Amino acid sequence: MTGYYIIIGISMLISWWVSSRLKSKFEYYSKVHLKNGLSGKEVAEKMLRDNGINDVQVISVPGQLTDHYNPENKTVNLSEGVYMQRNAAAAAVAAHECGHAVQHAVGYSMLQLRSRLVPVVNISSNLMQFVLIAGIAIMAATRTIHDPNGNTTVLAIGVIMFAFTTVFAFVTLPVEYDASNRAMKWLKDTGTVTSEEYAGVQDSLKWAARTYVVAAIGSLAQLLYFVSLLMGGRRN
Repeated sequence: MTGYYIIIGISMLISWWVSSRLKSKFEYYSKVHLKNGLSGKEVAEKMLRDNGINDVQVISVPGQLTDHYNPENKTVNLSEGVYMQRNAAAAAVAAHECGHAVQHAVGYSMLQLRSRLVPVVNISSNLMQFVLIAGIAIMAATRTIHDPNGNTTVLAIGVIMFAFTTVFAFVTLPVEYDASNRAMKWLKDTGTVTSEEYAGVQDSLKWAARTYVVAAIGSLAQLLYFVSLLMGGRRN
């Protein structure tokens, strides 16, 4: 398991660095106040109206970085800071989440695919760690002179479950990038932000997207490790 811990350690280190950069970027751009005086809530409502979306509600939710779009009840959920703040960082987050609402309204295919994967991924995420650990233990315990491979069935199931979460992480990438692109295009085309404010929006969303890239690569690295264990067990 040494290789696994090395992968986890490297992934956590990179994730921490990207998250720290993201936090510092948002803190910096939270000081760039919008000349139009719009709050995150007002930016979100304006973007929804401009895209002909009248059945989505913008609401405030507690916490930090808790912003998200809920397609089930059609709500753009903005964290307390983003909801009321009137700066480039708040505008970036609010417009990005509305980008997901636009995706939903136009039937963006990758968002639909991600939504279909959610039930399977939820089950896999809750069980896969237990299945993988059990699979490795069973494989090691069942190796004999006559069967040097051991029983790899449970480990194979765990690998398949992990694969679903990895696929989900990579499907998430185009969804997040597309939402950011929609947000930036709307902010620029409508003149909702100035050129200086737009640069802050662009930089903030760029670093936010990188957190998803790191998560996807980390998931793939872990998956490949477990696949190597499975294939190694079957070759022995």
